[in-house]
Amino acid sequence: MGTKSKQNLYSDRDATKSGYGPSALLTPANLLTSFRVLLTPVMIVLVLSFGPSSWLLWSVWSVLAFSDGLDGTLARRHGVTRSGAFLDPLADKILVLGTLAALVVRHDISWVPVALIAIREVAMNTFRMYAGNRGITIPARPLAKLKTLLQDFAIAAAFFPPVAASYHYVFADLLWASVALTIITGLEYAKDARHLLHAANVGRLT
Repeated sequence: MGTKSKQNLYSDRDATKSGYGPSALLTPANLLTSFRVLLTPVMIVLVLSFGPSSWLLWSVWSVLAFSDGLDGTLARRHGVTRSGAFLDPLADKILVLGTLAALVVRHDISWVPVALIAIREVAMNTFRMYAGNRGITIPARPLAKLKTLLQDFAIAAAFFPPVAASYHYVFADLLWASVALTIITGLEYAKDARHLLHAANVGRLT
């Protein structure tokens, strides 16, 4: 099997079983992902209006952030697609960064951790698009999934009234832990990217 075949994460056999080909766009998972992206501005407006320590914000955030699990379930049930593999993590980043940016605007948190997260995410998504144009898919690492989960829990803690009122350090600790994982996984992805691009170049030469 050639290098390009080994790098392809989406087999025609899986597509046949699911009913959706790897290049499908209008899948249930993608529709849910689009719904989450479209509601991100609503989340930002709510944060700017109510600020942290709000049961309303905590409820809305919980639905939007943790619907990612349902997104993944739908993708596995109906078939993983290339568009879904790109859009799903992008939706997470838009939702997290948009919400954190709103908290920064309100001066509820420092801009430093948010800037570190944003720089890494923009760099990673730029590279994913570059690699995708060359036929290379970069799978998510387990630590990257943990990083996203920590970000979700950190923001949930900021909105959860019992925590936000008296235990603000819980939110800060979770956020900085996610920043640490953001940097670590960014370095890991850079290493993976170098190996994948090298393998792709060798495959073209052979």
